[in-house]
Amino acid sequence: MSSALASLLELPSAEAFDRWLAEPGEWVEEPNERRGGMSGVQRMRTSDGRLLYRKQQIDHCYRDWQHPFGEPTVLREQRALEAFAALGVGVPQVMFCATRRQQGRWQALLVTAALDGFDSLEAIYARGEPLAWSESLRQRIFQQLGNLLARLHQARWQHGCLYPKHIFLRIGAGEQVELALLDLEKSRRRFSVRGAARHDVRQLRRHSSWGELEWSALNYGYLEVSGHGIEE
Repeated sequence: MSSALASLLELPSAEAFDRWLAEPGEWVEEPNERRGGMSGVQRMRTSDGRLLYRKQQIDHCYRDWQHPFGEPTVLREQRALEAFAALGVGVPQVMFCATRRQQGRWQALLVTAALDGFDSLEAIYARGEPLAWSESLRQRIFQQLGNLLARLHQARWQHGCLYPKHIFLRIGAGEQVELALLDLEKSRRRFSVRGAARHDVRQLRRHSSWGELEWSALNYGYLEVSGHGIEE
């Protein structure tokens, strides 16, 4: 870790908010109007070359029975990131997260570390890389994805936006498979395991074009952890 990054992490929250906000970056998701406010994401690079992402929001809130007057969505995302990590699900590391009220408006920041060496299944399939995979590698990838989703759902966590562009893969030396999930802004706990599973799996079915081998391996991996196949 660079000394500059270490010093940022050690700052008191109020001062750290301004310092993180002042760090130079480039937009990878231009600010857009949603949920009655604004949200955008910038890429930042530390002095030692480490890549970080900064989500910046103004009055970008959600409402539920626990937060009838609204809560910044980055706080929900932070809780999900920490909960997923505790379940052994790969997610970006949270470097900083804070909110504040200024002139009657919510300001929010969420800074996460990049997933080095990972790429989304959407991008990987678009490039045609799976055509070069062996059948055993393909099976292991989707079996591990089934394991991951089962751990999530057994804890009643729903990703909420489970598309191939939010499922990230890294294949290391010896074809070691690592998976991670991104974009947890809509993630939440459901009252039932089945409710969480059905929502996510139906989304994944609609937004992917995987074949029988992939879905069969995913189902087997899900069965290994949960004791039953995927819920739809």
